Amino acid sequence: MNQATAVFGGGCFWCLEAIFSELQGVLEVVPGYSGGHLENPTYEQVCTDQTGHAEVVKITYNREVISYEDLLRIFFSTHDPTTLNRQGEDVGTQYRSVIFYGSAEERLTAEKIKGEMAALWDDPIVTEIVPLEKFYPAEEYHRDYFRRNPQQSYCALVIAPKVAKFRAQFQERLKAR
Repeated sequence: MNQATAVFGGGCFWCLEAIFSELQGVLEVVPGYSGGHLENPTYEQVCTDQTGHAEVVKITYNREVISYEDLLRIFFSTHDPTTLNRQGEDVGTQYRSVIFYGSAEERLTAEKIKGEMAALWDDPIVTEIVPLEKFYPAEEYHRDYFRRNPQQSYCALVIAPKVAKFRAQFQERLKAR
């Protein structure tokens, strides 16, 4: 199998995990933190907006089934990459739109797709494209959060509509359910 990883931040990691985990070719999605200065941050520390970390997901995928380019297109289509340090009511640098790349090739691809996707938005895309230095997995209770807590108010009011829109837009890319 031709495995690779991608690390994206686009608001709350619960939303991104719920979306990317449904895609064919995605083997695992792990919520976590990246881009900050504190070693082994906790959720509580990241939420202070003082650590510099973004809430992110680390996506392990099979390149024979889904490409990095397709993951990027889905990323830019399923959150608002034009709002600086926020997604909806979630405000702070931890909610910034960011792509952490692991190679020069990934950086170039991310820049290319960012340029392509700009046509979808009225405002300029503010998504950062920066090197991945470290990824810290989030605490266990964040994993599969939407699936395990569908009735929780944030899940029902914010994540569920995003997932429904994603499913309608990308139904041909979804895993068999």
